[in-house]
Amino acid sequence: MKINILTIFPEIFKGWMETGMIAQAIDKKIIEVNVIDFRKYSTNKHKKVDDYPYGGFEGMLLTIQPIDEAILANHLEESHIIFPSPKGKTFNQEKAYELAKFDEITFIAGRYEGVDQRLIDMHVDEMLSIGDFIITGGEVAITAMLDAIIRLIPGVLHNNDSYLNESFSDNLLEFCQYTRPYEYKGMKVPDILLSGNHEKIKNWCLENKLTETKKYRPDLYKKYLEDQDD
Repeated sequence: MKINILTIFPEIFKGWMETGMIAQAIDKKIIEVNVIDFRKYSTNKHKKVDDYPYGGFEGMLLTIQPIDEAILANHLEESHIIFPSPKGKTFNQEKAYELAKFDEITFIAGRYEGVDQRLIDMHVDEMLSIGDFIITGGEVAITAMLDAIIRLIPGVLHNNDSYLNESFSDNLLEFCQYTRPYEYKGMKVPDILLSGNHEKIKNWCLENKLTETKKYRPDLYKKYLEDQDD
């Protein structure tokens, strides 16, 4: 997969690209990450990329020209272009699965009060939100979404089946997990997990997922029950 990121702060992604799973995926050439500083494409003599919005509103807005030029100069107009925004549909595991199947995706990192609407109308295929809160720029949202997407690409994780039992894979949260020591400060690992009876362990996992989901995410539990009825 080819991943393009348009931003005025490319340094934010440097450490992210050089660490852990992302660095390994790049080294294995499973993904290619292309970070583009769209400030370089500004025709303003001071390389300015923002201006006051029409209508007398407060704040500053990213201008259309530098981002449009960056998209065209790098031939990104045919890629799937995403703009993180509170207006967008909430990003979730289902969307991560969907985006992991693309050959090329492009993210535009917003700043200030956002971006000129004409850029969205011209180039953006979808807007996505990571939650009902405001952050200072799209870079944090982009790294969060890409982390979720990249780990689903075949070959990135050592065990390609490891994500199948994770939270949200079936509208249920992940079951509780334990490791050594068996007992710590009087708290013991459930004996069934040491029984070696795979069928009973499997049933315990499902029951535990149901319990955890009902306790922490009743909205997901309700959706799970509705799906079962269907």
